[in-house]
Amino acid sequence: MQTTKVKICCIVSAEEALFAIKHGASAIGLVSAMPSGPGPISEELIAEIVPRIPDGIASFLLTGKQDAAAIIAQQRRTKVNTLQLVDSVSIDVYRQLKKELPGIVIVQVVHVVGEKSIDEAKSVARYVDEILLDSGNPKLPVKELGGTGRQHDWNISRKIVESVNVPVFLAGGLNAGNVREAIKLVRPYGVDVCSGVRTNGKLDVVKLKRFFDAVHEQKALSRI
Repeated sequence: MQTTKVKICCIVSAEEALFAIKHGASAIGLVSAMPSGPGPISEELIAEIVPRIPDGIASFLLTGKQDAAAIIAQQRRTKVNTLQLVDSVSIDVYRQLKKELPGIVIVQVVHVVGEKSIDEAKSVARYVDEILLDSGNPKLPVKELGGTGRQHDWNISRKIVESVNVPVFLAGGLNAGNVREAIKLVRPYGVDVCSGVRTNGKLDVVKLKRFFDAVHEQKALSRI
């Protein structure tokens, strides 16, 4: 059985990135400007962190921009290898990103708000490399595009995983106490955590270790 990938998000320094990778992270999330939520840092800082990330580790840029030119410019400034689109974009944007940024992984966030999210995920799956399921709400006056710390309906997430043919990350309120259940039910390609491994906004070595232990325990149980 394939090991569940772990993405540690809201990274704010190269030291945090290397700390997370040391403990088993296969992907690092770097949050650019957002209307709300934790962890945004400047593009200049992101550009300083990315070269410190070892080969083979995915560097995700979380972007709330919705036009292709702006997203492409962000990638070229920061040099990340993965773009996480936290808001909806048009089909033409996907096409332009693929054309202008060959080799860059495109990940679309689907905020799970009900059964309609299944159709949303199916509609975007053909244009992206991966999908990430989160618990935001883009329809609020101040958009929530991630980092809410809320858990959504994992039964819907499971249906999405079963309905699309691209890898799916699961985010939203995960921590060491619930990630085993989440993996067992949803069977995602990977899990994504921010606040669940932090104390007062900083990576917590105890929480981080417990989170990875729980992920590994679920993998062991799946073999039985």
